[in-house]
Amino acid sequence: MSFASLKKQSKLGSLTAKLVKEVEKMSNTSGQGDDRLWKLEVDKGGNGYAVIRFLPAPDGEDLPFVKLYSHAFQGPGGWYIENSLTTLGQKDPVSEFNSQLWNNGTDAGKDTARKQKRKLTYISNIYVVKDPANPENEGKTFLYKYGKKIFDKLTAAMQPEFEDEEAIDPFDFWQGANFKLKAKNVAGYRNYDSSEFAATSALLDDDDAMEAVWKKEHSLAELVAADQFKSYDELKTRLGYVLGNKQVRNDAETVEQEVEDVRASAPVAETVESVSKASASDDDDDALSYFAKLAES
Repeated sequence: MSFASLKKQSKLGSLTAKLVKEVEKMSNTSGQGDDRLWKLEVDKGGNGYAVIRFLPAPDGEDLPFVKLYSHAFQGPGGWYIENSLTTLGQKDPVSEFNSQLWNNGTDAGKDTARKQKRKLTYISNIYVVKDPANPENEGKTFLYKYGKKIFDKLTAAMQPEFEDEEAIDPFDFWQGANFKLKAKNVAGYRNYDSSEFAATSALLDDDDAMEAVWKKEHSLAELVAADQFKSYDELKTRLGYVLGNKQVRNDAETVEQEVEDVRASAPVAETVESVSKASASDDDDDALSYFAKLAES
């Protein structure tokens, strides 16, 4: 495009529309830069719809999902966005610090501990059956991060509450069911309550085709392997920096001072309100993506 054409577009205002569209696309991009990850795209009103199929465990792995704990919060020294070692059943400096805050006998301590609590994310392989916002994703296999609300729906399908409901394995190729993922905003929060399973059916008509899908699955175990986590000492150092370059100590006086320091910071107080609101979303991954964007800005 020539400079004259650029100037002409400027006069017409056509670039503005293109930029707005591109920004919206970037805001809703699937996978946050990792092309293995799929994410439901929502419109300006927070509504989104897609049909996905949860897939069996990858070859050589036992479960069709993994659980990942993480922390995301801001202190005087910046943002703390890290995977929690409690995922591996190990001690984690933030969990230890939160326990100190909770047990120090003050409302301030409990309040801060709540805001710094760990977030739970589930990750599974999925097959995208229908993605109206991004039809190029259809027929492909991705990793999908989701929160407790959707996991509860998977559990409910496997363990129905009423006698007239038939249990299904939502991760099964033949006896599973497609999942109609429906997102909407309720009181300002992302909500998936309307999501539901379709009738039981095979994913595809051909076993060879389903085997090909299975072979394209991504490893889940490697997502929670030890090398995906920083060491205890590294996390403790980062936590100290975020809290204001202080050491994480066990004495009650230091803990109380940490709480007061965090609460005394006006910018942090404003951010904590935003963080709390984001964390109330049905999908913790949405909140973590929000935190990550803030940390990068």
